[in-house]
Amino acid sequence: MRAFFAGLSIVTGLVMAMVSMPAKADPAPDIGNWQSVLDQARGQTVYFHAWGGEPRINDYIAWAGAQVQERYGVNVVQVKLSDTADAVAKVLSEKTAGVDDGGAVDMIWLNGENFAAMKRNDLLFGPWAEQTPNFAYVDVEGKPTVINDFTVPTMGFEAPWGMAQVSFYYDTARLDSVPKSAQALLEWLVKHPGRFTYPQPPNYMGSTFLKQILTELVEDPKVLQQPANETDAKKVLAPLWGYLEDLQPLLWRNGQAYPQNGASLRTMMADNQIDIAFSFSSGEVSSAIEAMELPDTVRSYVFDKGTLGNTNFVAIPYNASAKAGAVVLADFLMSPEAQLRKQDPQYWGADTVLAMDKLPEDMQKAFADLDLGIASLSPSERGTVLPEPHPSWMELVETEWQKRYGVVQ
Repeated sequence: MRAFFAGLSIVTGLVMAMVSMPAKADPAPDIGNWQSVLDQARGQTVYFHAWGGEPRINDYIAWAGAQVQERYGVNVVQVKLSDTADAVAKVLSEKTAGVDDGGAVDMIWLNGENFAAMKRNDLLFGPWAEQTPNFAYVDVEGKPTVINDFTVPTMGFEAPWGMAQVSFYYDTARLDSVPKSAQALLEWLVKHPGRFTYPQPPNYMGSTFLKQILTELVEDPKVLQQPANETDAKKVLAPLWGYLEDLQPLLWRNGQAYPQNGASLRTMMADNQIDIAFSFSSGEVSSAIEAMELPDTVRSYVFDKGTLGNTNFVAIPYNASAKAGAVVLADFLMSPEAQLRKQDPQYWGADTVLAMDKLPEDMQKAFADLDLGIASLSPSERGTVLPEPHPSWMELVETEWQKRYGVVQ
Protein backbone atom coordinates (compact mmCIF):
# COMPACT_ATOMS: atom_id res chain seq x y z
CA MET A 1 0.00 0.00 0.00
CA ARG A 2 2.83 2.38 0.87
CA ALA A 3 4.38 1.59 -2.52
CA PHE A 4 1.04 2.41 -4.17
CA PHE A 5 0.78 5.80 -2.45
CA ALA A 6 4.44 6.49 -3.14
CA GLY A 7 3.84 5.73 -6.79
CA LEU A 8 0.70 7.86 -6.77
CA SER A 9 2.65 10.68 -5.18
CA ILE A 10 5.28 10.47 -7.90
CA VAL A 11 2.64 10.49 -10.65
CA THR A 12 0.79 13.38 -9.00
CA GLY A 13 4.05 15.29 -8.73
CA LEU A 14 4.77 14.72 -12.41
CA VAL A 15 1.27 15.84 -13.38
CA MET A 16 1.56 18.97 -11.25
CA ALA A 17 4.96 19.71 -12.74
CA MET A 18 3.54 19.33 -16.23
CA VAL A 19 0.61 21.64 -15.40
CA SER A 20 2.94 24.28 -13.99
CA MET A 21 5.28 24.18 -16.96
CA PRO A 22 4.86 27.11 -19.35
CA ALA A 23 3.61 26.43 -22.86
CA LYS A 24 6.38 25.61 -25.27
CA ALA A 25 7.48 28.69 -27.16
CA ASP A 26 6.84 28.97 -30.85
CA PRO A 27 10.25 29.12 -32.53
CA ALA A 28 10.89 32.27 -34.52
CA PRO A 29 9.34 31.70 -37.95
CA ASP A 30 11.51 32.02 -41.03
CA ILE A 31 9.72 34.94 -42.66
CA GLY A 32 11.85 34.62 -45.78
CA ASN A 33 10.33 31.18 -46.39
CA TRP A 34 6.62 31.95 -46.44
CA GLN A 35 5.50 28.38 -46.97
CA SER A 36 7.36 27.33 -43.85
CA VAL A 37 5.58 30.13 -41.95
CA LEU A 38 2.22 28.83 -43.17
CA ASP A 39 3.15 25.27 -42.22
CA GLN A 40 4.27 26.32 -38.76
CA ALA A 41 1.15 28.44 -38.22
CA ARG A 42 -1.36 25.73 -39.08
CA GLY A 43 -3.15 24.50 -35.98
CA GLN A 44 -2.02 27.41 -33.79
CA THR A 45 -4.35 29.64 -31.76
CA VAL A 46 -3.57 33.37 -31.84
CA TYR A 47 -4.77 35.39 -28.85
CA PHE A 48 -5.25 38.80 -30.44
CA HIS A 49 -5.44 41.49 -27.76
CA ALA A 50 -7.42 44.36 -29.28
CA TRP A 51 -9.60 47.20 -28.05
CA GLY A 52 -13.11 45.79 -27.77
CA GLY A 53 -15.25 48.91 -27.34
CA GLU A 54 -16.69 49.03 -30.85
CA PRO A 55 -19.06 46.26 -32.02
CA ARG A 56 -18.34 46.82 -35.74
CA ILE A 57 -14.60 46.46 -35.15
CA ASN A 58 -15.16 43.31 -33.12
CA ASP A 59 -17.26 41.93 -35.97
CA TYR A 60 -14.52 42.76 -38.44
CA ILE A 61 -11.91 40.98 -36.34
CA ALA A 62 -14.23 37.97 -36.10
CA TRP A 63 -14.56 37.96 -39.90
CA ALA A 64 -10.77 38.16 -40.35
CA GLY A 65 -10.33 35.34 -37.86
CA ALA A 66 -12.80 33.16 -39.75
CA GLN A 67 -10.95 33.84 -43.01
CA VAL A 68 -7.58 32.94 -41.51
CA GLN A 69 -9.03 29.78 -39.98
CA GLU A 70 -10.56 28.66 -43.28
CA ARG A 71 -7.53 29.46 -45.42
CA TYR A 72 -4.59 28.72 -43.15
CA GLY A 73 -5.91 26.64 -40.26
CA VAL A 74 -5.08 29.36 -37.73
CA ASN A 75 -7.59 29.95 -34.92
CA VAL A 76 -8.01 33.55 -33.75
CA VAL A 77 -9.38 34.54 -30.34
CA GLN A 78 -9.93 38.23 -29.71
CA VAL A 79 -9.12 39.26 -26.16
CA LYS A 80 -11.16 42.46 -25.82
CA LEU A 81 -9.37 45.29 -24.07
CA SER A 82 -10.64 48.52 -22.59
CA ASP A 83 -7.07 49.85 -22.48
CA THR A 84 -4.24 48.61 -24.70
CA ALA A 85 -1.78 49.34 -21.91
CA ASP A 86 -3.23 46.33 -20.06
CA ALA A 87 -1.81 43.96 -22.69
CA VAL A 88 1.54 45.73 -22.63
CA ALA A 89 1.62 45.45 -18.83
CA LYS A 90 0.84 41.73 -19.11
CA VAL A 91 3.83 41.12 -21.37
CA LEU A 92 6.07 43.21 -19.14
CA SER A 93 4.96 41.31 -16.05
CA GLU A 94 5.70 38.02 -17.80
CA LYS A 95 9.19 39.22 -18.67
CA THR A 96 9.76 40.34 -15.09
CA ALA A 97 8.66 36.90 -13.91
CA GLY A 98 10.99 35.20 -16.38
CA VAL A 99 8.21 33.90 -18.64
CA ASP A 100 10.22 34.24 -21.83
CA ASP A 101 8.40 31.37 -23.53
CA GLY A 102 4.71 30.62 -24.06
CA GLY A 103 3.36 34.06 -23.22
CA ALA A 104 -0.38 34.73 -22.99
CA VAL A 105 -0.38 37.53 -25.59
CA ASP A 106 0.22 36.63 -29.24
CA MET A 107 -0.62 39.88 -30.97
CA ILE A 108 -1.60 43.40 -29.90
CA TRP A 109 -3.35 46.23 -31.73
CA LEU A 110 -1.35 49.25 -30.67
CA ASN A 111 0.49 52.42 -31.57
CA GLY A 112 1.97 55.49 -29.94
CA GLU A 113 3.13 55.28 -26.35
CA ASN A 114 2.28 51.57 -26.11
CA PHE A 115 4.57 50.68 -29.00
CA ALA A 116 7.28 52.96 -27.63
CA ALA A 117 7.02 51.27 -24.22
CA MET A 118 7.29 47.77 -25.71
CA LYS A 119 10.21 48.77 -27.89
CA ARG A 120 11.98 50.45 -24.98
CA ASN A 121 11.60 47.35 -22.79
CA ASP A 122 12.59 44.82 -25.48
CA LEU A 123 9.15 43.24 -25.47
CA LEU A 124 8.76 42.83 -29.24
CA PHE A 125 9.35 39.94 -31.61
CA GLY A 126 11.01 40.90 -34.88
CA PRO A 127 11.78 42.45 -37.16
CA TRP A 128 9.25 40.64 -39.36
CA ALA A 129 6.56 42.94 -40.77
CA GLU A 130 8.28 44.23 -43.89
CA GLN A 131 9.16 40.72 -45.07
CA THR A 132 5.55 39.51 -45.27
CA PRO A 133 3.97 39.11 -48.73
CA ASN A 134 1.25 41.75 -48.41
CA PHE A 135 3.57 44.45 -47.09
CA ALA A 136 4.57 44.89 -50.74
CA TYR A 137 1.23 46.67 -51.26
CA VAL A 138 1.70 49.14 -48.37
CA ASP A 139 2.00 52.81 -49.31
CA VAL A 140 5.36 53.54 -47.67
CA GLU A 141 6.10 56.50 -49.96
CA GLY A 142 2.72 58.24 -49.75
CA LYS A 143 1.94 57.43 -46.11
CA PRO A 144 5.23 57.64 -44.18
CA THR A 145 3.52 56.95 -40.84
CA VAL A 146 3.17 53.29 -41.89
CA ILE A 147 6.81 52.90 -40.85
CA ASN A 148 6.96 55.66 -38.22
CA ASP A 149 4.73 55.26 -35.19
CA PHE A 150 4.27 58.66 -33.50
CA THR A 151 7.77 59.64 -34.70
CA VAL A 152 9.28 56.29 -33.54
CA PRO A 153 10.60 54.16 -36.46
CA THR A 154 8.84 50.80 -36.50
CA MET A 155 11.86 48.99 -38.01
CA GLY A 156 9.68 46.01 -38.97
CA PHE A 157 8.53 45.30 -35.41
CA GLU A 158 4.88 46.08 -36.16
CA ALA A 159 2.65 45.87 -39.24
CA PRO A 160 0.30 48.67 -40.35
CA TRP A 161 -3.34 47.77 -40.76
CA GLY A 162 -5.28 51.06 -40.84
CA MET A 163 -5.00 54.81 -41.29
CA ALA A 164 -6.72 57.27 -39.01
CA GLN A 165 -7.33 61.02 -39.06
CA VAL A 166 -9.40 63.00 -36.60
CA SER A 167 -12.62 64.41 -38.01
CA PHE A 168 -15.43 66.18 -36.21
CA TYR A 169 -19.09 65.64 -36.95
CA TYR A 170 -22.42 67.38 -36.32
CA ASP A 171 -26.08 67.14 -37.26
CA THR A 172 -26.89 69.58 -40.06
CA ALA A 173 -30.51 69.51 -38.92
CA ARG A 174 -29.45 71.22 -35.70
CA LEU A 175 -26.45 73.39 -36.65
CA ASP A 176 -25.90 75.70 -39.60
CA SER A 177 -22.22 76.37 -38.87
CA VAL A 178 -19.51 74.76 -36.78
CA PRO A 179 -16.27 75.88 -35.07
CA LYS A 180 -13.15 74.96 -37.03
CA SER A 181 -10.33 75.59 -34.58
CA ALA A 182 -9.58 75.09 -30.91
CA GLN A 183 -10.25 78.74 -30.13
CA ALA A 184 -13.45 78.78 -32.19
CA LEU A 185 -14.68 75.71 -30.31
CA LEU A 186 -14.14 77.47 -27.00
CA GLU A 187 -15.99 80.57 -28.23
CA TRP A 188 -18.81 78.40 -29.56
CA LEU A 189 -19.17 76.66 -26.19
CA VAL A 190 -19.52 80.00 -24.40
CA LYS A 191 -22.72 80.43 -26.43
CA HIS A 192 -23.70 76.73 -26.29
CA PRO A 193 -22.52 75.42 -22.89
CA GLY A 194 -22.75 71.70 -22.28
CA ARG A 195 -23.06 70.75 -25.96
CA PHE A 196 -19.62 69.18 -26.37
CA THR A 197 -17.41 66.77 -24.46
CA TYR A 198 -14.63 64.24 -24.94
CA PRO A 199 -13.93 60.77 -23.52
CA GLN A 200 -11.97 60.63 -20.30
CA PRO A 201 -8.23 60.05 -20.79
CA PRO A 202 -6.44 57.68 -20.93
CA ASN A 203 -9.10 56.54 -23.41
CA TYR A 204 -7.30 57.13 -26.68
CA MET A 205 -10.06 59.34 -28.13
CA GLY A 206 -9.95 61.64 -25.12
CA SER A 207 -6.15 61.72 -25.19
CA THR A 208 -6.27 62.48 -28.91
CA PHE A 209 -8.48 65.50 -28.30
CA LEU A 210 -5.91 66.84 -25.83
CA LYS A 211 -3.14 66.29 -28.40
CA GLN A 212 -5.18 68.06 -31.07
CA ILE A 213 -5.60 71.11 -28.87
CA LEU A 214 -1.95 71.05 -27.78
CA THR A 215 -0.73 70.86 -31.37
CA GLU A 216 -2.81 73.90 -32.30
CA LEU A 217 -1.80 76.00 -29.29
CA VAL A 218 1.88 75.21 -28.81
CA GLU A 219 4.22 77.98 -29.89
CA ASP A 220 6.41 75.69 -31.99
CA PRO A 221 4.72 72.39 -32.98
CA LYS A 222 8.11 70.98 -34.00
CA VAL A 223 9.05 70.62 -30.33
CA LEU A 224 6.36 67.94 -30.04
CA GLN A 225 8.19 65.75 -32.56
CA GLN A 226 11.07 65.32 -30.13
CA PRO A 227 11.08 63.42 -26.83
CA ALA A 228 9.65 65.53 -24.03
CA ASN A 229 12.14 67.34 -21.86
CA GLU A 230 10.59 67.59 -18.43
CA THR A 231 12.48 70.79 -17.76
CA ASP A 232 10.79 72.54 -20.69
CA ALA A 233 7.51 70.61 -20.58
CA LYS A 234 5.87 72.99 -18.14
CA LYS A 235 6.31 75.88 -20.55
CA VAL A 236 5.31 73.84 -23.61
CA LEU A 237 2.15 72.50 -21.98
CA ALA A 238 1.06 75.74 -20.33
CA PRO A 239 -1.20 76.81 -23.25
CA LEU A 240 -3.07 73.50 -23.05
CA TRP A 241 -3.80 73.84 -19.33
CA GLY A 242 -4.84 77.45 -19.79
CA TYR A 243 -7.24 76.41 -22.54
CA LEU A 244 -8.71 73.55 -20.50
CA GLU A 245 -9.21 75.83 -17.51
CA ASP A 246 -11.66 77.80 -19.65
CA LEU A 247 -13.07 74.78 -21.47
CA GLN A 248 -13.86 72.34 -18.65
CA PRO A 249 -16.78 74.20 -17.01
CA LEU A 250 -18.38 74.63 -20.46
CA LEU A 251 -18.39 70.90 -21.22
CA TRP A 252 -21.31 68.50 -20.90
CA ARG A 253 -22.22 68.19 -17.20
CA ASN A 254 -19.78 71.02 -16.44
CA GLY A 255 -16.81 68.72 -17.02
CA GLN A 256 -17.70 66.65 -13.95
CA ALA A 257 -18.35 63.46 -15.95
CA TYR A 258 -17.09 62.05 -19.22
CA PRO A 259 -18.20 59.48 -21.79
CA GLN A 260 -16.17 56.29 -21.91
CA ASN A 261 -15.24 56.16 -25.60
CA GLY A 262 -16.09 57.14 -29.15
CA ALA A 263 -19.15 54.89 -29.23
CA SER A 264 -20.50 56.77 -26.21
CA LEU A 265 -20.03 60.05 -28.08
CA ARG A 266 -22.15 58.72 -30.95
CA THR A 267 -24.90 57.73 -28.54
CA MET A 268 -24.84 61.16 -26.96
CA MET A 269 -25.08 62.78 -30.38
CA ALA A 270 -28.02 60.55 -31.35
CA ASP A 271 -29.74 61.34 -28.04
CA ASN A 272 -29.30 65.11 -28.58
CA GLN A 273 -27.11 65.49 -25.51
CA ILE A 274 -24.31 67.12 -27.52
CA ASP A 275 -24.12 68.92 -30.87
CA ILE A 276 -20.53 68.22 -31.94
CA ALA A 277 -18.49 65.04 -31.58
CA PHE A 278 -15.37 63.59 -33.17
CA SER A 279 -13.98 60.34 -34.49
CA PHE A 280 -10.75 58.95 -35.86
CA SER A 281 -12.37 58.43 -39.27
CA SER A 282 -15.20 60.10 -41.13
CA GLY A 283 -15.88 56.64 -42.55
CA GLU A 284 -16.84 55.48 -39.06
CA VAL A 285 -19.53 58.18 -39.03
CA SER A 286 -20.90 56.92 -42.34
CA SER A 287 -20.80 53.43 -40.92
CA ALA A 288 -22.83 54.58 -37.92
CA ILE A 289 -25.39 56.14 -40.27
CA GLU A 290 -25.54 52.85 -42.21
CA ALA A 291 -26.28 51.08 -38.92
CA MET A 292 -28.92 53.70 -38.03
CA GLU A 293 -26.96 54.76 -34.96
CA LEU A 294 -26.88 58.33 -36.25
CA PRO A 295 -29.38 60.27 -38.40
CA ASP A 296 -28.55 60.64 -42.08
CA THR A 297 -28.28 64.42 -41.63
CA VAL A 298 -24.95 64.06 -39.77
CA ARG A 299 -21.87 65.25 -41.65
CA SER A 300 -18.11 65.33 -41.00
CA TYR A 301 -15.59 68.15 -41.12
CA VAL A 302 -12.04 69.01 -40.05
CA PHE A 303 -10.42 72.06 -38.50
CA ASP A 304 -9.07 74.70 -40.86
CA LYS A 305 -5.43 74.14 -39.90
CA GLY A 306 -5.71 70.36 -40.00
CA THR A 307 -6.25 67.46 -37.63
CA LEU A 308 -4.05 64.72 -36.23
CA GLY A 309 -3.50 61.59 -38.26
CA ASN A 310 -1.67 58.32 -37.65
CA THR A 311 -1.43 54.64 -38.52
CA ASN A 312 -2.76 51.72 -36.52
CA PHE A 313 -0.45 48.72 -36.13
CA VAL A 314 -0.32 45.18 -34.84
CA ALA A 315 2.74 43.83 -33.04
CA ILE A 316 3.86 40.47 -31.68
CA PRO A 317 5.37 40.12 -28.19
CA TYR A 318 8.83 38.60 -27.88
CA ASN A 319 7.46 35.63 -25.90
CA ALA A 320 4.30 34.96 -27.92
CA SER A 321 3.13 31.35 -27.97
CA ALA A 322 1.99 31.49 -31.62
CA LYS A 323 4.41 33.74 -33.47
CA ALA A 324 3.89 32.11 -36.87
CA GLY A 325 0.11 32.26 -36.54
CA ALA A 326 0.29 35.91 -35.52
CA VAL A 327 2.46 36.73 -38.55
CA VAL A 328 -0.05 35.00 -40.84
CA LEU A 329 -2.95 36.94 -39.28
CA ALA A 330 -1.08 40.25 -39.55
CA ASP A 331 -0.24 39.57 -43.19
CA PHE A 332 -3.89 38.84 -43.97
CA LEU A 333 -4.94 42.10 -42.30
CA MET A 334 -2.72 43.93 -44.82
CA SER A 335 -4.16 42.05 -47.81
CA PRO A 336 -6.15 43.99 -50.43
CA GLU A 337 -9.25 41.93 -49.63
CA ALA A 338 -9.10 42.65 -45.89
CA GLN A 339 -8.24 46.31 -46.43
CA LEU A 340 -11.13 46.74 -48.89
CA ARG A 341 -13.62 45.34 -46.41
CA LYS A 342 -12.14 47.47 -43.64
CA GLN A 343 -12.59 50.67 -45.67
CA ASP A 344 -16.22 49.82 -46.48
CA PRO A 345 -18.48 51.83 -44.11
CA GLN A 346 -20.82 48.87 -44.04
CA TYR A 347 -18.21 47.01 -42.00
CA TRP A 348 -15.83 49.58 -40.46
CA GLY A 349 -14.99 52.64 -42.57
CA ALA A 350 -11.24 52.93 -41.82
CA ASP A 351 -8.85 54.18 -44.48
CA THR A 352 -6.48 51.73 -46.11
CA VAL A 353 -2.71 51.58 -45.65
CA LEU A 354 -2.26 50.35 -49.22
CA ALA A 355 -1.04 52.16 -52.32
CA MET A 356 -3.59 51.92 -55.11
CA ASP A 357 -0.99 51.85 -57.87
CA LYS A 358 0.60 48.76 -56.32
CA LEU A 359 -2.59 46.72 -56.43
CA PRO A 360 -3.84 44.38 -59.17
CA GLU A 361 -6.24 46.14 -61.55
CA ASP A 362 -9.33 44.35 -60.23
CA MET A 363 -8.58 45.52 -56.67
CA GLN A 364 -7.86 49.07 -57.84
CA LYS A 365 -11.31 49.09 -59.42
CA ALA A 366 -12.91 47.62 -56.30
CA PHE A 367 -11.45 50.41 -54.15
CA ALA A 368 -12.44 53.05 -56.72
CA ASP A 369 -16.02 51.75 -56.84
CA LEU A 370 -16.39 51.61 -53.05
CA ASP A 371 -19.15 53.87 -51.72
CA LEU A 372 -17.52 55.59 -48.76
CA GLY A 373 -20.81 56.89 -47.37
CA ILE A 374 -22.60 60.22 -47.15
CA ALA A 375 -20.66 61.50 -44.14
CA SER A 376 -17.18 60.47 -45.31
CA LEU A 377 -14.68 63.11 -46.37
CA SER A 378 -12.84 62.77 -49.64
CA PRO A 379 -9.04 63.10 -49.56
CA SER A 380 -9.35 66.70 -50.81
CA GLU A 381 -11.76 67.54 -47.98
CA ARG A 382 -9.55 66.21 -45.19
CA GLY A 383 -7.17 69.13 -45.14
CA THR A 384 -3.75 69.00 -43.57
CA VAL A 385 -2.83 65.83 -41.68
CA LEU A 386 -1.00 66.95 -38.55
CA PRO A 387 1.73 64.65 -37.20
CA GLU A 388 1.27 62.93 -33.88
CA PRO A 389 3.51 64.15 -31.03
CA HIS A 390 6.27 61.92 -29.70
CA PRO A 391 4.72 59.39 -27.25
CA SER A 392 6.53 60.93 -24.28
CA TRP A 393 4.37 64.06 -24.57
CA MET A 394 1.20 62.03 -24.30
CA GLU A 395 2.46 60.29 -21.18
CA LEU A 396 3.05 63.66 -19.52
CA VAL A 397 -0.30 65.06 -20.66
CA GLU A 398 -2.31 62.07 -19.46
CA THR A 399 -0.61 62.02 -16.08
CA GLU A 400 -1.10 65.73 -15.49
CA TRP A 401 -4.68 65.67 -16.81
CA GLN A 402 -5.59 62.98 -14.27
CA LYS A 403 -4.24 65.14 -11.47
CA ARG A 404 -6.22 68.15 -12.61
CA TYR A 405 -9.46 66.76 -14.01
CA GLY A 406 -9.69 63.03 -13.39
CA VAL A 407 -13.04 61.89 -12.09
CA VAL A 408 -14.44 58.59 -10.86
CA GLN A 409 -17.06 57.30 -13.31
